[in-house]
Amino acid sequence: MNAAKPPVCLTIAGLDPSGGAGVIADIKTFSRFGCFATVVISSLTFQNTTAVFGAIHQTAESIRGQAEPIIKDLEVAALKTGMLPSAEVIKEVARFVQEHGLQKLVVDPVVRSTSGFDLIDEEALRSLITTLFPLSHLVTPNVPETERITGIAILSEEDIHAAAHMMQSMGADNVLIKGGHAPLADSTENSSGQKARDILFAGDAIHVFDADLIETSSTHGTGCTLSAAITANLALGKDLIEAVRVSKEFVTEAIRTAPGLGHGSSPINV
Repeated sequence: MNAAKPPVCLTIAGLDPSGGAGVIADIKTFSRFGCFATVVISSLTFQNTTAVFGAIHQTAESIRGQAEPIIKDLEVAALKTGMLPSAEVIKEVARFVQEHGLQKLVVDPVVRSTSGFDLIDEEALRSLITTLFPLSHLVTPNVPETERITGIAILSEEDIHAAAHMMQSMGADNVLIKGGHAPLADSTENSSGQKARDILFAGDAIHVFDADLIETSSTHGTGCTLSAAITANLALGKDLIEAVRVSKEFVTEAIRTAPGLGHGSSPINV
């Protein structure tokens, strides 16, 4: 890859003015991996490290108006979606992904903030599943998102497998279920052995990515950063398994070295 022409990544997500999540986290992550960042803002959120206080959402027309000039001018190598607030916005995203033949779509199904603020309604969630899952290269839900999407309570690794297979039946070829919300005990460890275990269901194959569970309040933007890192690595030409492995290591180190800003869930060190 010519250093003067880095691969272009596009994020379609919400703006977190505090800088820890959403498109700002995505831009930082794309840039960290040497990609050129482009952005479509789906929502303006009102938040800091302690909570989400509200949001003003963009229309389908606004989404199209932001995206079309980028897609027509720049060759987008990979893209990701984050917070998509309404069914009309989701359908519009699906339309231009199909119209322009955009590849390597990573869908981060952002449905609820860490502080418990619902970010999309049930109609939007149904639209996300029916229109974007079938277009995706990868879907990256955490455990609470997985539970809301599938209706399966995640109490064991067997539940994770069942939920992943359900999402694949919904049209998602590949599913990465993130385990930071449900650490699993490893009996081979001498200590507590808790792991932040992410499980990738790549077609019929299953790949497990373990990292030490870091006891910290610095988790703001972890999901956005992981999906952005995977998008960047796909744009760089890595296969899906390697892209997930590299991205998992990147986020783990970003959590480990978080600067401790704010008074709530602090941003990680992207």
